[in-house]
Amino acid sequence: MVVAALGMVWLRNLFAVVMLSGIFSLLAAALYVVLDAVDVAFTEAAVGAGIATVLMLGTLALTTTQEAVKGHRNLGALFVVLLTGVALVYGTLDMPRFGDPDAPIHQHVAPRYIQQSGEEIGIPNIVTSVLASYRGYDTLGEVTVIFTAAAGVMLLIGRGRRRQRAADGTEDDLPASPAPLMPRHSVLRVTSKLLMPLILIFALYVQFHGDFGPGGGFQAGVIFGSAFILYALIFGIDNARTVVRGWARRLMLASGVLLYAGVGVAGLLLGGNYLNYSVLSHDAVHGQHLGILLIEFGVGMTVAGAMITIFFIFAGQDR
Repeated sequence: MVVAALGMVWLRNLFAVVMLSGIFSLLAAALYVVLDAVDVAFTEAAVGAGIATVLMLGTLALTTTQEAVKGHRNLGALFVVLLTGVALVYGTLDMPRFGDPDAPIHQHVAPRYIQQSGEEIGIPNIVTSVLASYRGYDTLGEVTVIFTAAAGVMLLIGRGRRRQRAADGTEDDLPASPAPLMPRHSVLRVTSKLLMPLILIFALYVQFHGDFGPGGGFQAGVIFGSAFILYALIFGIDNARTVVRGWARRLMLASGVLLYAGVGVAGLLLGGNYLNYSVLSHDAVHGQHLGILLIEFGVGMTVAGAMITIFFIFAGQDR
């Protein structure tokens, strides 16, 4: 009884920590807006204050009050963690001081982006120019990491429900009889039905207006995914699975990375460098616009698919 009581106190304290972290993320998003970093504010509000808080609360709901006792110690894993930490610390030794005006990024990189990106890329939003064009390789790596994270969750945890055969003859993770999660909360259900279409429209605006204003594929993906996560929280995970089928989530997850990498291959076939969008059209600036539009759409699909997939996997688990 004492152990169980201490476990419940620990869970309540951890619940408070999770809620405080969500509030901190929301305040950080407001601070980013004040600092004119609206792109980062979108992501922080949707992921930090929204999806991350929901996933942490879902993890707490699946957590027992007692830790499972293991009979052995994995020294190999400890060695890998220590070696990785030493390598990361070693990599920071030759970095310039934080805010050093003589740092290379302030002497060459940032001035070139600010002064020449408008002529070379032709996009008002310098952040999109840097992420999608100048740092195209790095952004492709980030999208691949997101895809790998979602695939890892699928392999390690699974989808949480047995595969059932859908009415069209294909296998999917559909429930036998979906039921709403909050049938008596009429105000919440009606309000959410009014908000979700607006969230989706705003996500599409952020996606296709990221060249000219704050936004892009990462921000649009998390906003788009948050709409379906809101639907699942209010109407139940079973109903949400009928709205976003398993094959659709997996298609979004994989096709976004393939589209991004495929744009790079298209540049090679047209005689340019990998992820050089200038050769995609008769004019270099038009090619940059087309390439950035395509790869940002791929980023949005992968991010949205990853957010929805990870949430659905967590929500489908039993304690």
